[in-house]
Order: sequence, then C-alpha cells, then structure tokens
Amino acid sequence: MELFIYVLSKEVKKLHKNNVKLTIIGDLSRFPDALQQRVHEAQTLTQNNTGLNLNIAANYGGRWDITQAAQQLAQQVASGELQASDITEDALTKQMTMSDQASLDLLIRTGGDFRISNFLLWQAAYAELYFTDTLWPDFDEQAFSEAIACYVSRERRFGCTGEQIKQLLAEKDATS
Repeated sequence: MELFIYVLSKEVKKLHKNNVKLTIIGDLSRFPDALQQRVHEAQTLTQNNTGLNLNIAANYGGRWDITQAAQQLAQQVASGELQASDITEDALTKQMTMSDQASLDLLIRTGGDFRISNFLLWQAAYAELYFTDTLWPDFDEQAFSEAIACYVSRERRFGCTGEQIKQLLAEKDATS
C-alpha cells in the first residue's frame, strides 16, 4: 500500500497538468485510511479534467460492482427515494463505478487467457473483446495497433443480428 500511496502522490500532479481525469474503481473501504484519503484527494484534483480518462482498478471485481450498485438502489427503495418499479438497466448503470464514462468499446485481455476474469462484467456487455498472448509489460504500441486494427475490422452489433443491423441502417437511410 505504501507504494500505491507513493506513486499516486508522485504522479497525480503530472496527470492534472496533462488534463487527465483519474478514477480509481473498486472497494476502497478495505484500504488503510491514508490511502483512501490520498485517492480522494487525487480524484478530486482531477475530476474536472477533460482530456484522457485513466481508470485504475484496485480491489475491483465486476460482481462486486454490480452488487454495490444493486445495494445502492435497494437503499433508495428502502428510504422511499425510489420505487422498485423504477429500477431499470439505466438506473443500475448509474450506480456503477464508471457511470460517468462512455460505454466500453474494446476490452483487451493480455497474457493468453480467454476470459474476462470478473472484470467490468456489466460494462463489457457490448464491448468487443480482444485476446492476445502478449503479456501486459510487453504490450507496446505495435501490439496496441494490432488490437485496434482487429477492432475496426469488426461489425459492431450491440446485441443485434447482422440482419437486424442491415434493417436498421436501411430504415435510417430511408428517413434521411
């Protein structure tokens, strides 16, 4: 934890100077108070930055994220702020740790494993998945370019079939 505090303290000013928004996702309540405070300070400093988003997962799991979002909604129902019938996919999404960010387009899994390992389960629903044998420390610009090339060659369907996509595009063209 000391290393996390040290690196966070050292790098957050550079991130802010470069207009990078830092978000730490995960169950931070299990971290020492000093680290929780440092994370809060770093996120507060960079929260209004409009450049890149840097997300760091620490003590994070997709199941935990979904569970904590459901618990927040349950608390809102119990307090009368929300009706159970108001719980929708959108309502749940708004309680997730990355709710203020755009949908995930591409999830890159390094190291040769063909699973997402409890990572961004909700957010990865319509993301394209790219698996590579390259280990994370060796994942360089060329490996990233290969992942992007693979991504742009795919037909994004967002849960629809190819025929449904063609129909939607034809309907869009007809109304244009």
